Amino acid sequence: MNGATSRLARRVFSAGSAGIAAARRAPNGSTWLSASPRLLSTAASAGGVRGEVTAAPHGEEKTVASYWGVAPAKLLKEDGTEWKWNCFKPWDTYSSDLSIDLKKHHVPTTLGEKMALGLVKALRVPTDIFFNRRYGCRAMMLETVAAVPGMVGGLVLHLQSLRRFEQSCGWIRALLDEAENERMHLMTFMELAKPRWYERTLVVAVQGVFFNVYFATYLLSPKLAHRMVGYLEEEAIHSYTEFLKDLEAGEIENVPAPAIAIDYWRLPAGATLKDVVTVVRADEAHHRDVNHFASDIHYQGRELRELPAPVGYH
Repeated sequence: MNGATSRLARRVFSAGSAGIAAARRAPNGSTWLSASPRLLSTAASAGGVRGEVTAAPHGEEKTVASYWGVAPAKLLKEDGTEWKWNCFKPWDTYSSDLSIDLKKHHVPTTLGEKMALGLVKALRVPTDIFFNRRYGCRAMMLETVAAVPGMVGGLVLHLQSLRRFEQSCGWIRALLDEAENERMHLMTFMELAKPRWYERTLVVAVQGVFFNVYFATYLLSPKLAHRMVGYLEEEAIHSYTEFLKDLEAGEIENVPAPAIAIDYWRLPAGATLKDVVTVVRADEAHHRDVNHFASDIHYQGRELRELPAPVGYH
């Protein structure tokens, strides 16, 4: 081991062996604890130090040891229990604003908007036929598509920012946050309904077609693309409202909320499926507002970067 590598390894072992837990406060106000992971072993080679997977006792997780320093910190909840989710962190959680107006609707005025609304209404027909009133499966399947627009919009704006040497005014983050939030909807409903093989096949086909169509639409007319997503979110609000009606009528069993939903939306310990659907519906209403707002900016002849993005709008 050469001198530089030896010094680097000593620094890493020194930092990794500390294992000191520190209390931190997330931007949303919640408190969580982090503990530095302990590096268990390294191996020297002619090219330097390489990471190894260290065997752990039965019942414990394996630890990857490396001098790169990228091993995730161990997070603890406020009650001292370990944070068990890798798909989101404590600072990603929030309490949804349930006071949002669910009945707001953008009345189409241009031919493009009328076409966008007509397309969304037309797509609802085969969806209703395929899923009928199986709202659990319906929600799970549709969320695989709902997470696409935010990712596409964020991607396009990211590339534009690089090409033009311009700031995005927060819109890249806002759209990617929307995509991540929709993906968390999917992760939640997967705990309640498992897709069948033909449903998985349908997801692959629909997602492939929708991604490319929406990507082309966003390149040609971002104002139309955002307007269409706004209308899709309005339909999502309607679907979740019908879901809640069946839950209240006893047509669907109001089972306990999945643990992932309780932690992500900061729901009470005794939360049920009805509580989950309620916060998901509120999320869709917020996405509706953001996309209609983005479309309005474009229709006024301006670009998104000219106005601050509603980052953290829940």
